[in-house]
Amino acid sequence: MIFLKLQNQERIYPQLAGLMYLLIAIVGGLSIGYMPGVIVDYDNASVTFQNLLENKELFRWGIIGDIIVLVLEVVLTVMLFRLFKAYSRTGIFIATYSRIAMAIIMGMNLINYMIPGVIMAQPEFLNSFSAEQLESLTLLFFKAHKYGEMVWQVFFSIHLFTLGYVIYKSRKTPKVLGILMLIGGIGYGGDCFRQLTFIDSEIVSTFFSVLLVMAVIAELWFAFWLLIKGGKETKIEA
Repeated sequence: MIFLKLQNQERIYPQLAGLMYLLIAIVGGLSIGYMPGVIVDYDNASVTFQNLLENKELFRWGIIGDIIVLVLEVVLTVMLFRLFKAYSRTGIFIATYSRIAMAIIMGMNLINYMIPGVIMAQPEFLNSFSAEQLESLTLLFFKAHKYGEMVWQVFFSIHLFTLGYVIYKSRKTPKVLGILMLIGGIGYGGDCFRQLTFIDSEIVSTFFSVLLVMAVIAELWFAFWLLIKGGKETKIEA
């Protein structure tokens, strides 16, 4: 009876990790990708402020989505550690701490959304500011949030690179998947470095964009591998 319970856990555990991976991709796509795309015009403070006022509920749901992603990130990180620690303890420790650092920065970066949220509520103590000043402040904190995303993505690139190494070393997962994750980690890291240091080169941007596409393919492949095959092939170490 105990053996059957352990066997069921070994099947369900990787599937839960795969499901979390997909949920992070979906919810994060809405809160990190779609919501700012609708509201923020990085070249126009007035348009951004007007979009914010017209899409208050979307902005709130974006913040809720970020909080959900934060919780899922922490749980998923622990699950990945348990699933892959047998193959490279050093690699999985680096991957784990990097993703936890990423989650911490993501949480701190939410503060940059709180300021536009306060301005959106239009409290009385902001009456001393002109409309133009409030619009500029709103765009400033949206931009600060964007650069905060680049900072946590640096740590995510370290996570992806080292997890790719661990997957490559694993005897259970496809080696090609590990290689794609390694390349994807380089793509994330290089693109973040390019943007944080204001390197304006179309060739460099295109090169790292191609690597980022490979990262997306690798992550989706990994999520579906965990869902479909992970429960059959992965053994959980206590």
